[in-house]
Amino acid sequence: MLTATLILVFLSISLLIVGLSPVAKDDRPSLNLKDLGISPLTPQAKVQKQKVDRFFFLNGIALIVKPLISPEMRKRLTRDLMISQTDLTPEAFMLIKLVLTGALIMLLSRVVPPDLLVFGILMAVAIGYIGPEMVLRSRIGKIKDDIVRLLPDSVDLLGLCVNAGLDFMMALKWVVEKSADSVVNRELNNILQEISVGKPRREALRDLAKKYELPDLSTFARTLIQADKMGTSVSEALNILSEDMRLARFRRGEAMALKAPLKMLIPLLFFIFPVVFILVGAPIFLDFVMNNPLGGLGK
Repeated sequence: MLTATLILVFLSISLLIVGLSPVAKDDRPSLNLKDLGISPLTPQAKVQKQKVDRFFFLNGIALIVKPLISPEMRKRLTRDLMISQTDLTPEAFMLIKLVLTGALIMLLSRVVPPDLLVFGILMAVAIGYIGPEMVLRSRIGKIKDDIVRLLPDSVDLLGLCVNAGLDFMMALKWVVEKSADSVVNRELNNILQEISVGKPRREALRDLAKKYELPDLSTFARTLIQADKMGTSVSEALNILSEDMRLARFRRGEAMALKAPLKMLIPLLFFIFPVVFILVGAPIFLDFVMNNPLGGLGK
């Protein structure tokens, strides 16, 4: 009964906050990207819009935990959620952590014996609070790995388009429209739209490098910025950059191959060697116990 009452109070306060929140339509004029030759709702943009609509109610309810988030935490969560391409606000992410922690505490309080209740509560708090952070970090790591893996191919396509006679903006537009949906393609699409609405190319590339803080992306942005500053050929810069990135990816593959024997050592020691020892040594041990060739030495 108490649990149901607390849930009703929580929902009532949440709906009250959502109802009092100002939701006014923005009547400011917006730039029509169709006039620039860019489709404002590409397939990935439509998927992004559906995600925003899906989390609208959760983001509205999450305003109740806004006082619990410090400015430093808000800045970190905003950056991490943007990199992970999750359309959750920092408040919604914190609300998920709190709700998960509360649910685990209620569950473990019914299952764990009374003498282990304190340990169960601490474990529920650790899992509920740290678990979403680990999932977020895992998603960020996967996205960064995809960027490092797919960026050389995109640079190759940009270089081919520029060598064919297109300028950088037209080459970027062609790569975005013709390539399959990926993390790199979405980021290039963002750069294209930012440049098209008036953002300087150098600033757009610099923001992309700061967003992910990856060496490959930093090299990509720095090379194009340097070519733009010095007035050198973009095609030559892209060709050199593509060759360097492919060589770096080949070296990373070699490093992973050299680490494989060391990683296989733990399964060998704990799973394969004991089985081999049992198969080889067990018959010898049983024969020694049953026949005991040393038994006659004492007579």
